[in-house]
Amino acid sequence: MSRPRMSPLAALAVMTTVAATTAASPASAAPEPVTAEQPVPAAMRRDLGVADPVARLTAERAALTADRGLRAALGDRLGGSWFDAERGTLVVAVTDSRAAATVRAGGAEPRLVTRGESTLVAVKGRLDAAASAAPASVPGWRIDPAANSVLVKHAPGAEAGARAWVAATGVDTGAVRYAETTERPRPLIDVVGGNRYWTSKYGCSVGFSVRGGFITAGHCGGVGETTTQPGGRFEGSSFPTDDMAFVRTNAGETPIGAVNDYNGGRVAVKGAQEALVGSSICRSGGTTGWHCGTIRSRDATVDYGPEIGKVYEAIETTACAEPGDSGGSAISDGQAQGVTSGGSGDCKGGAATTYFQPVPEILRAYGVTLLTSDGGGPNPPGCGTAATGTVSTGATAVEPKTGYFDAAAGAQKGCLKGPAGADFDLYLQKQSGTSWRTVASATGPDSTEEVTYTGTAGRYRWQVRSYSGSGRYTLETTKP
Repeated sequence: MSRPRMSPLAALAVMTTVAATTAASPASAAPEPVTAEQPVPAAMRRDLGVADPVARLTAERAALTADRGLRAALGDRLGGSWFDAERGTLVVAVTDSRAAATVRAGGAEPRLVTRGESTLVAVKGRLDAAASAAPASVPGWRIDPAANSVLVKHAPGAEAGARAWVAATGVDTGAVRYAETTERPRPLIDVVGGNRYWTSKYGCSVGFSVRGGFITAGHCGGVGETTTQPGGRFEGSSFPTDDMAFVRTNAGETPIGAVNDYNGGRVAVKGAQEALVGSSICRSGGTTGWHCGTIRSRDATVDYGPEIGKVYEAIETTACAEPGDSGGSAISDGQAQGVTSGGSGDCKGGAATTYFQPVPEILRAYGVTLLTSDGGGPNPPGCGTAATGTVSTGATAVEPKTGYFDAAAGAQKGCLKGPAGADFDLYLQKQSGTSWRTVASATGPDSTEEVTYTGTAGRYRWQVRSYSGSGRYTLETTKP
């Protein structure tokens, strides 16, 4: 695969910057304190015009929690969901009016639509399957939940060609809409996420630290290529189709679960919970520093041109980026979202679009564990008997493994601890006749959960469910 090369002049300019940074921050120095609250609000005010970033993030967290419950309740009646930033509201599209009452009861605003989310996913999947036949004037396509359609982008004056390609795929053309764009996506080579690293050809950026190394963009290097500052070797790399890579670092390097905020500090990485469409997202890069935008889609296809190819299932955002930012970190409310792949526009003003390879997919592809700054500690105090087990994405484990336990009336407590980067939930259920009823739960965005419940005597069981991620868990419990 042919990759763009950084010019010698650009290499000298970046190398000078890195040398100055290295001199000011010796490798042996203790990490700077994690200061998540300072750079994020400042960038959100500048780039999104948000007057109260803390209130915005709080609303996004509440919307994400509500969205998870409603998705489970609605099933195939779901038409999609998104965060309405102007009103601070979760909007959930449904395909029948009866489901609207469920949405309202869940604290969200219903929107009646024609097509279910599964239908839109299928339409986009057909377009992806025909991507090789897409005209060069079509730079990409994505699901647009607010419009209940799939949006196909095209160059000025090229709508007819886009329509002809879509029609040839055999999809329901009524589910597709078109938008003119001057966007010319390109991979953002010569890049920095949190910190700069180098290959023998050019500079790229650390995306997020994982156990044993870091993840970054696949177009930064192929399997077997080596890196310096930090030193390592590409053990996995995929580009195009995906844009992801895993670099195993050499002994003596110390990966940290944080992102450079380019304001003298670090932003803590708390996990890899996927943020909603419409939520804010901030990215870190060595060329342009820290910038924020909004998530437009979590399943976009982007065409980097005939000499490079297409990347699928990317996160499309309004954040800006420039060459020199690729491979870098994209984060939302402390949750790792993606590594910078490419985009169009710049950070000097005007419209910009940047695409990211989702972090959970990279972690699964290479079997690596995300490092966090607030994970790995002991369970909360006050939990007793311990049980261990494993659970995979979408699966459920029951504790005790015998299937149930009997408890007298009084207080019960459960403390769950799972792997960093995963999202495990904890449920306490009580037997009612021949079925089980959930009486208490904890469904936070990471794998550490705590449930306290005071109830009547009866037969109970604990459930550990994986919303995302796989691995070993420890569940400590007490009962009256």
